[in-house]
Amino acid sequence: MRRLEKCRWAAAALLATALHVTAEDSTLAPPARNWTLPMFTKEGYRQMTIRGDEVHPVSNDRVDIVGMNVTVFSGGPDAKVDSVLLSPEASFLLTEKVARGSKSVRLVRDDVEVSGEGWTYLYNEKKVLISRHAHIVFHTALPDMLK
Repeated sequence: MRRLEKCRWAAAALLATALHVTAEDSTLAPPARNWTLPMFTKEGYRQMTIRGDEVHPVSNDRVDIVGMNVTVFSGGPDAKVDSVLLSPEASFLLTEKVARGSKSVRLVRDDVEVSGEGWTYLYNEKKVLISRHAHIVFHTALPDMLK
């Protein structure tokens, strides 16, 4: 079995374990390192991939991630990358597809780059909320912005 396939099986096993661990037992679950969780649409297209240097299952729906990297795709057959969300520490609610963290975050898209601290990412609403030190850099022309 190739290394990539082994990593995917390990990620699936960790997720299955995380889904069966109660909040009280989560301290017993060991962290996983170099973790990856691909998520797909009901049509089978790539929707999102969550990666972490280290992941800790907290409950049956929440994982805490150190070194988080969330790659969001178009959800169609072209599998185009829509955005990338990076943070040194985050909590991810799997069912709701919500990530949050008190430390820094960086959102990268073709047209804009956003960074700050104290953040929440709402996948279903395609929204990032930043409470402190927000910084935005546009990579596109905004000719009518000040009119």
